Amino acid sequence: MKLLVILPRVPYPLEKGDKLRAYNHIKYLSKTNDIILCALNDTDIHPEALSILSPLCRRIYVFNLSKWSIAVNLLKALFKGIPFQAGYFYNTGVARKIKQVIEDEKPNHIFCQLLRVAEYVKDVRIPKTIDYQDVFSKGVERRTDKSPFYLKPLLKMEYRRLLKYEHDLFEIFDNKTIISQPDRDLIPHPDRAQIHIIPNGVDTDFFKPMGREKKFEIVFTGNMGYPPNVNAAEFLALEILPLVKRKHPEARLLLAGATPDKRVQHLKSEFVHVTGWVEDIRESYAQARIFIAPMQIGTGLQNKLLEAMAMKIPSITSPLAFSALGAVEGRDILVGNTPAEYADLICDLLDNEELARKIAESGYNFVHEHYNWKSATAILDNIMKQTS
Repeated sequence: MKLLVILPRVPYPLEKGDKLRAYNHIKYLSKTNDIILCALNDTDIHPEALSILSPLCRRIYVFNLSKWSIAVNLLKALFKGIPFQAGYFYNTGVARKIKQVIEDEKPNHIFCQLLRVAEYVKDVRIPKTIDYQDVFSKGVERRTDKSPFYLKPLLKMEYRRLLKYEHDLFEIFDNKTIISQPDRDLIPHPDRAQIHIIPNGVDTDFFKPMGREKKFEIVFTGNMGYPPNVNAAEFLALEILPLVKRKHPEARLLLAGATPDKRVQHLKSEFVHVTGWVEDIRESYAQARIFIAPMQIGTGLQNKLLEAMAMKIPSITSPLAFSALGAVEGRDILVGNTPAEYADLICDLLDNEELARKIAESGYNFVHEHYNWKSATAILDNIMKQTS
């Protein structure tokens, strides 16, 4: 099958969850399909990106979005009534080019990742699939309460627009996919049960236990410019860590990940280390005794949890992130809610090596059994071929 894949970003490097998901979908879909990749781009392309993606794709088209065009498109979105999430990535010039690619390539099926690119194909009469991945409307709603007062009106407007847009896309695409059942249950459409659940995976050949000196008691990883991660980093450093230090005054926290927001950078101290971009994120996991993802806002399955568990790091998370995971609380992973609960769980793992070992071992086995990119993408492949 000739498959046209449209992405809001070039899927390399893999420092963001959507890029990781897109890259692995392309990697495994390319084994049984001819991939034509159209990727939007609003930044400098990594020097190795095209050489890494080229073996997986028959052809690659990259469409650059200038800062000026993005500003104009956001203004247009305001008056068109579409979400800024869609307006940011929609460009009329790029739309003409994608239309020409479709006419030239004549794909059997079109796969769109995220509602951000749906505007480009909403009128195209070719079988098509959209990967909602996350429920953007719910993510914006959760951010609203924790945002400054001057942003609240804008976020509330975006929330209402996303609700309508997520509903309307349901009717436009032949197939719909999403990352987890809790996310599917939040899609604002009465027939949401028809959405196929395609979970993420983890590369267990890459993310595996590594023997390293434990320089930190706690680690949290992710794109540190992403608001839910910024929020979690502050929650961890300012509210949880001080409680841990009452019992373990030597406790050190590692915040590892690309593009740290200034709010994250301000967390640096004698006991909080902020790395910025790291070449091999496995080193960050391996240097810590415990991984924690205390997510308070956002949606979707946390890839960082899968990676840490695959590396046999005992892990702790929030009810919000745990709901999408499908693990057994207290066996595969620990779940906290308040700062005091998180601090107690961290201290339990630091004080009880046998408990830490059991949680790490069980989490490792859980990930190996349930999260596999190859099998998850095979389900996606079959869904698309049935409607092509």
